[in-house]
Amino acid sequence: MNIYLSQDVAPEQWGNNALVSFNDKGATIHLKKDALTSIQQAARKIKNQGISLAMLMGDEWKLEECWAFQQGFVSVKNKGEIQFPELVEQEQQELNARIKCSQFTKEIINAPSDVVTPEVLASKAVEFIQEIANPENVSTKIICGDELKTQGYQGIWNVGKGAVNQPAMLQLDYNPTGDEKAPVTACLVGKGITFDTGGYSLKPSSSMETMRTDMGGAALVTGALGLAISRGLKQRVKLYLCCAENSINGQAMKLGDIIHYSNGVSVEVLNTDAEGRLVLADGLIEADKQNPSYIIDCATLTGAAKVAVGNDYHSVLSIDDNLVEKLFDSAKIEHEKFWRLPFEEFHRNQTASSFADIANVGSLPAGVGAGASTATAFLSYFVKDYAQNWLHIDCSATFRKSPNDLWATGATGIGVKTLANLLLKL
Repeated sequence: MNIYLSQDVAPEQWGNNALVSFNDKGATIHLKKDALTSIQQAARKIKNQGISLAMLMGDEWKLEECWAFQQGFVSVKNKGEIQFPELVEQEQQELNARIKCSQFTKEIINAPSDVVTPEVLASKAVEFIQEIANPENVSTKIICGDELKTQGYQGIWNVGKGAVNQPAMLQLDYNPTGDEKAPVTACLVGKGITFDTGGYSLKPSSSMETMRTDMGGAALVTGALGLAISRGLKQRVKLYLCCAENSINGQAMKLGDIIHYSNGVSVEVLNTDAEGRLVLADGLIEADKQNPSYIIDCATLTGAAKVAVGNDYHSVLSIDDNLVEKLFDSAKIEHEKFWRLPFEEFHRNQTASSFADIANVGSLPAGVGAGASTATAFLSYFVKDYAQNWLHIDCSATFRKSPNDLWATGATGIGVKTLANLLLKL
């Protein structure tokens, strides 16, 4: 079906203030005040009519309009096809890069956990970056299984030791300078829990059925790095993916266990379902060793963040106001939604333990503590200068369990463009 854009109001027979109308030429999207949102909504409506081939017609279709339609039209089942208009070369290259990087991010999040295991997640991330970058600019190392324990990555090893599929850590260095001593502009750290049962703090089935998506943070930072490279990233960036299955057997992590991290911090495990922060700690320690200008971590970390902002925003927590402002500037440019949640110095006192330096859950009574804030506070113990140049993103908008008028069920890819934009500004 041919799809046109119009500033005109739809004919009355299609309803009051209708978004889409049809005639013998095809469908017309009648743009509202927020044009890009109306295009994405209209694309969902058109796809839901069973239309599998959309041909975007007319001079009104520019880069952002094409992207908005693509976001609304794609779905996991009945993917369909879009024929885009001829764009100027730079816009066409950008559209192609967005599609490639968002497809990687969405497909690897949506894939079953028996397909995307911790090692597979790490390997797929390497393959993806090497497809986009000059391979000479990329060096990688994947550390697996008991070697994680030997090399001091105690968090990833402890979380993953109860699973048949062994845990893994990806360390990827994108260095287009060619200088081995070049400073690291940014380190990206991603939570890669490829399935989360909750461990001995077992989740109910209703909370577990989508836990193959608990590696959304790892997918997001990888997709963002790929898009930044496609856009011409010249700075050195390191990527750390902390990958494990949180499962149960006789040797699995238990409540009351104490993990001793390589930076000297000891952690009492009071909830095995608060495992994401345990694996991220290793990634943050390793990132901090690189003395980067900035550290950014992404994780589907807390239900508290999703309760606060729903599926529509990613949650941002940081003490560094300047860095948060840079992120929001990037989000505005890229038309993606982020919302700041509180993280202050006093939150660091809300992770107390009687047996270790800190616990992996907040110490305030249930229903009183700010779960997203105390989770960030926990992570801050693994970043030396946590008050400067460190940004934590709790990825509340990574995945939709049910559709709405903008998105189909499944991974959204929200945040890939914003983080790519930010990397190019740092």
